[in-house]
Amino acid sequence: MEAAVAKAWSHVRANLRRSAGQRLFDQWLKPVVLIEGSNAEVVRLGLPSAFMTQWVKNHYAERLLLEFRGQIPAVRNVSIETLAEEPARVLSTASAPVAADSAPVAAATASPAERPQFDMRFTFDRFVIDATNRVACNAAKTMAEPGAPRFSPLYLHAGTGQGKTHLMHAIGHAFLEANPEATAIYVTAERFMFEFVQALRNKDTHAFKARLRSVDLLMIDDLQFIGGKDATQQEFFHTVNEFMSSGKRLVIAADRAPQALEGFEPRLAGRLASGLVADIKPAELELRRAIVGRKLLDMPAVTMPHEVMDLLAARITTNVRELEGALNRLVAYAQLNGEVITIDFATNVLGEVLRSAQRRITIDEIQRAVSAHFEVKQIDLISERRAVAIARPRQIAMYLAKRLTTRSLPEIGRKFGNRDHSTVIHAVKRIEELRGKDVEIDTAVRTLMRTLEG
Repeated sequence: MEAAVAKAWSHVRANLRRSAGQRLFDQWLKPVVLIEGSNAEVVRLGLPSAFMTQWVKNHYAERLLLEFRGQIPAVRNVSIETLAEEPARVLSTASAPVAADSAPVAAATASPAERPQFDMRFTFDRFVIDATNRVACNAAKTMAEPGAPRFSPLYLHAGTGQGKTHLMHAIGHAFLEANPEATAIYVTAERFMFEFVQALRNKDTHAFKARLRSVDLLMIDDLQFIGGKDATQQEFFHTVNEFMSSGKRLVIAADRAPQALEGFEPRLAGRLASGLVADIKPAELELRRAIVGRKLLDMPAVTMPHEVMDLLAARITTNVRELEGALNRLVAYAQLNGEVITIDFATNVLGEVLRSAQRRITIDEIQRAVSAHFEVKQIDLISERRAVAIARPRQIAMYLAKRLTTRSLPEIGRKFGNRDHSTVIHAVKRIEELRGKDVEIDTAVRTLMRTLEG
């Protein structure tokens, strides 16, 4: 059966090359190889690094499964694996000629940390900017400039899928382009913790510390995951101090502000806040629409009506990552089935995605949640009372109504005691300002949003 799978793989690769374009194919899909042991039900594909494996999983897992099923209907699963983690043999070129232009298996021994493989899609020119992310983007560009850094660390915080990782990879691209001899490491906090624990077990913490602290640019993503890990935090604290004292570049990303991190030592939170802290707010409708348009620039063969682009932007509001996933799925289904993308086709293909994103949050729900959180009466939120203990929760409720519902400003005002739409505008702007400098307000808003969107 290996021969049949190898033949199917040949067709799949050819299809991917045509649909993805040469540059994207060469960067991410060309290194994929067929692993020995693949059969009519389970196809095993391998890549030379964990980073590349994760990228292909995120962007092409469903597409690969559909492609293989088009060749062999019995295929149940396509397993995407990292060759470095398992000494699996690649099918020989005799039985699988498709592997002839693949990356050599020996490349799997290269450490992603030692040879940063920044995502080619995540560059500054592909980052769509508006008021919600302009400060963070400008700070990231400044961090990548040659010469002594103007600040360090740069601390980026935002919810899942809002662009933190994109900016970190963009910094890596720009910094190494401007400084070809420089060194850089991008690692998640979980990986940092794993490598540190391994170093402790192997009694080789000196090598671990030396490798991290010797680079010119260190970027650590998803910092919130080491909350409560005292030993890891202590090592991380010393690493931060080392970078700050030596004037090196340090970039940190997390899902909340430094002071709002749970299970972190105050001294570490204080250190992280001593550089430049920049947040990225959730993308509004206009930005989501612009992001869809920018993504389509990388798909020149795809024709998508404006009404379909508007549908994606209006209905998929959770985060940019899910928006991109829906776009990729729609394009893949259209290409695999030879269909023209129309509003009806998009609705059929993305039906489940659109329905799950369509849960309508009402202003009444928001008022109940806010009154419960701040322990005030719901009727107070629509009253004329102006005490701060009432006015601030009222402003937060208006802000959430603007963010989480499709109600117009006048409609929101009417729901809050027949207030004018200008009052709602003032409340929204005020809460946006406070979220940038008041940790308690920002935490309360995030908590309420999780509760309401839950």
